[in-house]
Amino acid sequence: MVRRIIQGIGILFGGMAGAEVHHMMRGTALWSSQTSGMLQQSSGYYMNVAIGAIGGLFLATLAAGQIIRFIGQGAERTAAVPTEELIAGSAGLLGGLVLSVLLYPAVPDAGALGQFIPAVMALFFGYLGFSIGLKKKEAIAAGVSALMAGRGATPQAGEHKGFEEHKILDTSVIIDGRIADICKTGFIEGTLVIPEFVLEELQHIADSSDLLKRNRGRRGLDILNKIQKELDVRVLIYEGDFEEISEVDSKLVKLAKALHGKVVTNDFNLNKVCELQGVSVLNINDLANAVKPVVLPGEEIVVQVIKDGKEHGQGVAYLDDGTMIVVEGGRDYIGTTMEVLVTSVLQTSAGRMIFAKPKLLEKAL
Repeated sequence: MVRRIIQGIGILFGGMAGAEVHHMMRGTALWSSQTSGMLQQSSGYYMNVAIGAIGGLFLATLAAGQIIRFIGQGAERTAAVPTEELIAGSAGLLGGLVLSVLLYPAVPDAGALGQFIPAVMALFFGYLGFSIGLKKKEAIAAGVSALMAGRGATPQAGEHKGFEEHKILDTSVIIDGRIADICKTGFIEGTLVIPEFVLEELQHIADSSDLLKRNRGRRGLDILNKIQKELDVRVLIYEGDFEEISEVDSKLVKLAKALHGKVVTNDFNLNKVCELQGVSVLNINDLANAVKPVVLPGEEIVVQVIKDGKEHGQGVAYLDDGTMIVVEGGRDYIGTTMEVLVTSVLQTSAGRMIFAKPKLLEKAL
């Protein structure tokens, strides 16, 4: 089909070239008023048009293979361009072409060279718009994302309208895995954004020669697969990249600024960087600490002592959320389930620690 189109174009331009040659030989212009009356009378005109059309068909047939190959390569390269870059470049190109059309009437008459001015202006302003569009791709992508996110939705009273619903996942929180459970409960709203550069880092970890890293990377990929296929949550794969930045954390911060979104992480350093840059952060560790059950001194809880403590006579137990309980005098009860009385609660940077003593000892006193 493409070959026939190319051949048809060759016939058309070949015929036009033959007509132009005919009128050049007769000393007349192709589209002059004197020529219009001669077209029906000159048999040489039709002969030249036919010869030109045949020549155009021949040349088009010879070049068709190369042209089709060139078109195919162009299509492959265009398909490989990230979507936001393609949209941004196309928008800039369209704006440049519109600007050239608007400015052309103001261009003074340049005589014979005037016929080349529209083409030159279209090339110049088109390229200028295309370049500007690529440089502003983050802002354009953010606008498109906002439009797609808000389409068909009417904000309710007090609801934030904009890009805050984008939750950008970093590598550490994907490997951690708890994000899937949080999404399953419905506490995460909006769209989960998974940057392509995060996927590349995750793939690099999964291909590591170190067994532990390889298992962590594969676990992260499994978590992403679970989120996409099993959970009722919107997932957006962000295909763009910030090639001028090498650090993944810095790319996440810049992407969050472009999308006006929030970074979801459990990385302490990334959390601090986001705070310094004015980017909102959802820290999974902070959430885990916030939802731990509140235990006050004097309360009674049932625990199972599983091992010795650091101090003499101590036993160690754990709550369901992993909080460690140090039971004074609990060494003698290792392996048994018992009631204990909370004596104090200590909150440290590493987490919360509860101190208790067996209720049996309290009764004995």
